[in-house]
Amino acid sequence: MTAAGETLANLYLGGDRDALVLADGGQRISHDRLAELVDDVARQLSARGVARGDRVALVIPEEPDLVPLLLGVATLGAAAAPLNPAYTRDEFAFYFDDLAPAAVIVPEGDCALAREAAGDSMRVIEARGGALDGPAAAYEQADPDDIALLLHTSGTTSRPKQVPLRHRNLTASARSIAAFYELGPDDVAFRAMPLFHVHGLVASTLASLSVGGSVVVGKRVLPRRLWGQLAEYGATWISAGPTLHTMALEHRGEDERGPDTLRFVRSCSSALSPDLLARCEDAYGVPMLEAYGMTEASHQMTSNPLPPAPHVPNSVGVSAGAEIRTVDEAGCDVEVGEVVIRGPGVMSGYLANDEANAVAFVDGWFRTGDRGRIDGGYLYLEGRIKELIIRGGENISPGEIEDALKAHGSVLDAVAFGIASEKYGEEVGAAVALREGVDEKALQTHCRERLAAFKVPVAIYVLPEIPRTATGKVQRRRIAERILG
Repeated sequence: MTAAGETLANLYLGGDRDALVLADGGQRISHDRLAELVDDVARQLSARGVARGDRVALVIPEEPDLVPLLLGVATLGAAAAPLNPAYTRDEFAFYFDDLAPAAVIVPEGDCALAREAAGDSMRVIEARGGALDGPAAAYEQADPDDIALLLHTSGTTSRPKQVPLRHRNLTASARSIAAFYELGPDDVAFRAMPLFHVHGLVASTLASLSVGGSVVVGKRVLPRRLWGQLAEYGATWISAGPTLHTMALEHRGEDERGPDTLRFVRSCSSALSPDLLARCEDAYGVPMLEAYGMTEASHQMTSNPLPPAPHVPNSVGVSAGAEIRTVDEAGCDVEVGEVVIRGPGVMSGYLANDEANAVAFVDGWFRTGDRGRIDGGYLYLEGRIKELIIRGGENISPGEIEDALKAHGSVLDAVAFGIASEKYGEEVGAAVALREGVDEKALQTHCRERLAAFKVPVAIYVLPEIPRTATGKVQRRRIAERILG
C-alpha cells in the first residue's frame, strides 16, 4: 500500500541500474541519473518563475525527452499537462485556453502549430532533448496531495473535462500495477503506448521505475521493428492496445516470435477479442493479459492475473487497483449494471466541474459509464453507457466531431458515433443533415483541417434530418443502429 506521504520524487529507488533505455540510439539513463535530470528541470523551471500549483503544458513529440520534463514539472509541485503533438492549431488553442498554463514547453525549433496557438500571451519554454538550459533556483518539493498530472477526458459534449491526478493517486496506481504483475528490478518494459496517456505513463513507465526496473522508450513504435526490438533489449513485458497488437501480428515475419525473456503481454485501452488474444499468445509465446483502466483511476482498475490463476477471454479480469461493484441508477448492487470503482488511485473529482462531479460519483464510488457483470470475481464488460468513441485506445468525444461537421456551411445538423473495427476497436462514423449538397470527401477534408487525423470520420451518411428527443437530445446509439443495422 502506498505511504500517505509519497510523491513521484519518492518513486525512484536510485542506483546505477538502467531506468530508461532509448531504443533509437541506445543511450541508457540510470535511476540516479534520471533523478538528477528531473531535479535539474525542476530547478530551471523554478528559476523561470514556475511555481508550485502552476500548470505547465508539454508538447514533446520525442517521447524519450518527455519523461524527465514531465517528472520535473511534477516534482516542482506544478501540474504537468502533456498534449498530443498531433493536435491541430485549433485543438492546441482550445486546450491552452482551458488549461491556462503558466508555461508551454516545446522542443527547440519544433512544434510550430503549438507555438502559433500559444501566441504572444503565453510563455513558451524551449527544451533541448529532455533538459532545459539556463539558470537554476531552489524549489519546494511537491506534496502528496498536489496535482502531478492534469489530463483531459472527453465527455459526450464537445468540452472535455479536466482530470487532476495527484501524486498520491499516481504512486498508488504505479505500485499496485507493479505488485499485481510481480514486477522487479530485473524486468524490462517495452513502452508501446504514448506517454501523454496514463497507459504508457503509469503502467509501462512509473510502475517499472517504482521497483527499480527499466523502460525501453523509442521515438516511435514501428510494428515491423517491434519483434526485433523486444529481443534486442531483452523485454520481459509489453503493454499496448489491441490496435498495436493487431498491427504487430500483421508485420510479423514468418519465423518471428516473442523473445525468451518475455514473461507476459498486456492489452488495455479497448476491448480485446478472444480471437486476437489467441493469436497474440501464439505469436508472443506467453500469456496475454487483458486489463481495464481509465484516466480517472490513474489507469488500472482490473486485470487478468498471471498464471497459475486463469486469464479469461472476454473478461477484463479481477480487481487490480480498485474495488469494483455493479450498481443500478440508485447505486444499489445488481447482477448486471454500471461498473463503479473506488480506491487510492481514483481521482477525487473533475477540476472545477461541480455538475460533472454530481453525476460521476455515488456514495463515494466513481461511475465508470460502463455496463458489466462480475462472475467469480472476474469482470465482464457488456458495453458503454457513456457514448465515447474509443479508437485504438484514444477517447473521442462525439460532440467534438459534430461541432467540426456543423462548422461546414452545408451541414444543418450532425451526429457522430462509433463503427466497429477489427483493427481499432472502433472508428468514427457520422451522419449529417444538409442544407445543400456536398460530398463525403469534402466533409472529411473539412474535418481534417479542424481535427487530428484519428478523429476524422471514416464514413459520413446523409439523412433527411437527425432524429432527436422531445427535449432536443440526440440518441447516438439508436441512430448508429438504424444506419449500420
